[in-house]
Amino acid sequence: MRVLLQRVSEASVVANGELTGEINTGLLLLVGVEDADTEDDIIWLVKKIANMRIFPDELGVMNLSLLDINGEVLVVSQFTLHASTKKGNRPSYINAANPIFANEMYELFKQKVNETISKPIASGVFGADMQVSLVNDGPVTIWLDSKNKS
Repeated sequence: MRVLLQRVSEASVVANGELTGEINTGLLLLVGVEDADTEDDIIWLVKKIANMRIFPDELGVMNLSLLDINGEVLVVSQFTLHASTKKGNRPSYINAANPIFANEMYELFKQKVNETISKPIASGVFGADMQVSLVNDGPVTIWLDSKNKS
């Protein structure tokens, strides 16, 4: 499972012309699922994300976590995180999970984030054409891959 994490001062997502989620200070999480992913991948990612010290403390040093600041979370599914660009100019998405499994894992990911931060999360609509808007704070953008934990 891959997550592109962005520290934001605000973010929102519109699906099918309707606002489906918006947050203020916190994290936008773009989530890509592959067939080999398991609940253990989700648990590792959620723990890492919730405790990652990427928010500024009173001295402006990135020393606080999402949990420390009681931040908000917006989760958006994005199968293109598994794009392979090795051959030619058209990306291949063969490594992305089938939609049924991917949706199950996406929903479980959202549930685990919700449980971990003890507050509701915002989200997009799985499989929909979405428009995501954000103000990347910092900018801070971090790539996480549960298959590359070292």
